[in-house]
Amino acid sequence: MNRQLILSYILLVAVAILLFTVPVAFTLTKQLRDDTELSVQREATTMALLLGNGNEKSCQALTTMATAYAAETKDQVQVTATDRCAAGVPRPRQDAALTKAREEGHPTTDWGSDFIWGRELVITVPAKNDDQVVVGAVRIVYSTSGLTRRLWSIWGFRAGLAVAVLGVAALIGAVVARRLTRPLRELNAMASKFSDGDLTARSPVTGPPETQTLARTLNQGAERLDTLVASQRIFVADASHQLRTPLTALRLSLDNIADGVDDEFVREDVEQATAEVVRMSRLVNGLLVLARAEAKVTAAEPLSLPEIVDERLAVWRPAADERGVTVALRGSIDGRLLVLTSPGHLDQVLDNVLSNALEVSPDGGTITVRMESRGEEVVLSVLDEGPGMSDPEKSRAFDRFWRGQGLTGRSGSGLGLAVVKQLVTDDGGTVTLRDAPPVSASLDRGDPHGGGLCVEIRLRAANR
Repeated sequence: MNRQLILSYILLVAVAILLFTVPVAFTLTKQLRDDTELSVQREATTMALLLGNGNEKSCQALTTMATAYAAETKDQVQVTATDRCAAGVPRPRQDAALTKAREEGHPTTDWGSDFIWGRELVITVPAKNDDQVVVGAVRIVYSTSGLTRRLWSIWGFRAGLAVAVLGVAALIGAVVARRLTRPLRELNAMASKFSDGDLTARSPVTGPPETQTLARTLNQGAERLDTLVASQRIFVADASHQLRTPLTALRLSLDNIADGVDDEFVREDVEQATAEVVRMSRLVNGLLVLARAEAKVTAAEPLSLPEIVDERLAVWRPAADERGVTVALRGSIDGRLLVLTSPGHLDQVLDNVLSNALEVSPDGGTITVRMESRGEEVVLSVLDEGPGMSDPEKSRAFDRFWRGQGLTGRSGSGLGLAVVKQLVTDDGGTVTLRDAPPVSASLDRGDPHGGGLCVEIRLRAANR
């Protein structure tokens, strides 16, 4: 918008310059041409009068004047020879202009070109005696090089002035455009923060009345939306917290029932109910974590990535050993590899990612965790050897309550990857899903996606 305003302003000034400067330049050019023609014609007429007199003094004066004029102006003075005059002065060639001047008695002017002028201005003036009989003619061949230089100075000065005016107009237009669009930029900044999840962003009420009205409307809408979202988060957090206690009690009751029942069918029903209670507990815990993550109650700070990774791998290795799954750590183990993350965020991220990887990994498979520093970013990757995901599944994997079927046939709560994305995004990072490099074991099993899934987490590197 700034560019369009500046271009419009420059175009308006350019049109004004064309309307006022160009006509003035054409007028000055015409005046220069007319003044030159009149001056040269006056000199030629004076010489023609001397030639027409024909007496000795007039002829001497004509010769002296023609010689002096030619020497002074570097132009040529040509006079037709008579019986008594024009000795020593060049004679003009016979042409239509000379014939017209001698036969009709009218002066002629030839600028040498229809466009402004040529290289020479040729003026031929007939010489008449006292009886008004044409006795000869005087011709002045005037070089237009001086006129051309003056013409360039006229147009060049105005062209330079026009460029300077346009430059000043562009500068003024930029200042005016920035001032006019400042309220819009502030509204855009507020909208950008709002789209990034900062519901506390507000726009200053400045600028013209229209933008002030728009800013007030957006601020009121943002205030209302912030209130509604906050109420929703409080409800989800409270509901999740309140549901944890009865679910825990229900699970303990089911465990007690299972311990005191000998009927195999009843025991199977109790175990199935217990599994559903466990799944509900995971769902409630996920909702509580997600509500806390969206609240953004903590700020990111430099933390050691290797220390966090080592701690979480130590927690998950016993569960992996029960399945015969190997958890391998690759990449940098430098304890000085710092990332900007909120305390506890990366722990929950790794717990969710490792839980999913362990669920889909086949017995005897490998889960690989890699750390790598890439300039301003630190990349943390978790690769499994499970069935992987198709492209449509990857596009929906971060949706809340969407559950993909793992290799073991069990379904999750559908909140794990949603929590991962929320926590990583809050810390200024990104998380993506892609196919892991294929391994021979996966190819032997005929898995459609080869080497499984790679969860790639990019975090901001902290200054050491």
